[in-house]
Amino acid sequence: MNSITLTSAMNANLLSLQGIASDVALTQQRLATGKKVNSAQDNASAYFSAQQGYNKADALNTLKDAMGEGLQKISTALTATNSATTTLKQMKSLADQALATNDTTTKQNLQDQYNQLRTQLTSFTQNDANYKGTNLLSASAGNDLVINFNEDGTSKITIAAQDTTTTSYTPAAASGWATSNANITTSQTDSSTAASSFQGLTAKLGAYSSFIQTRLDFTKQLSNIFTSGADNLVNADMNQEGANMLALQTRQSLGVTALSLASQANAAVLHLF
Repeated sequence: MNSITLTSAMNANLLSLQGIASDVALTQQRLATGKKVNSAQDNASAYFSAQQGYNKADALNTLKDAMGEGLQKISTALTATNSATTTLKQMKSLADQALATNDTTTKQNLQDQYNQLRTQLTSFTQNDANYKGTNLLSASAGNDLVINFNEDGTSKITIAAQDTTTTSYTPAAASGWATSNANITTSQTDSSTAASSFQGLTAKLGAYSSFIQTRLDFTKQLSNIFTSGADNLVNADMNQEGANMLALQTRQSLGVTALSLASQANAAVLHLF
């Protein structure tokens, strides 16, 4: 088979069109992915540096998620301590009412209500104040909360679970109210003391929550910094790439026209023969 010989003008136009086609493909890839560096072949230094930034951001996001879960556990405990304080104030109110009456039946009824509230108090502090297996109001093993602030765990906070079944937080069951004002006074004092204890625990947990929220906000910002830094290395300027595509399409159209003109010139020479 005889080889086809092209004129130098046609060869030049073909080479130009091939180069433009390659540039169009590259620009299309950048427009499709939004990145000017899609692999190490494009720019090894920028690619691997960006990967380091993305890996750091991913690690920070994992820590951020753990902090968020920790805040939910504290929030659950805070909800319970607020309810506990309200319940204990109600219990004290029942004792106040019992001291204000001499009717033994009324005192007995008030004592029963006091003990019912006490049962509810124990129920929601020991059973209901549980978030995914952690109850900061129970001293049972495994309820302490540890939150890491960096990848190697050198910066962290440990929140020890508080045993709220002790008399400092949960008064003893009321008894003998119908016959002894001293017993009523004891229940009254115990419920007031317990309410104060829960208020102190609420303030302590609230301080932990504020501190962790501050670290969470910092971690979010730090993650965004690493992500933005990596994006700056590999992301394409979409406006520029769009303009490049229009310019390449124009050059491609002109190249096809030039090739056609070169072909026509070659044909005109043939007509002379």
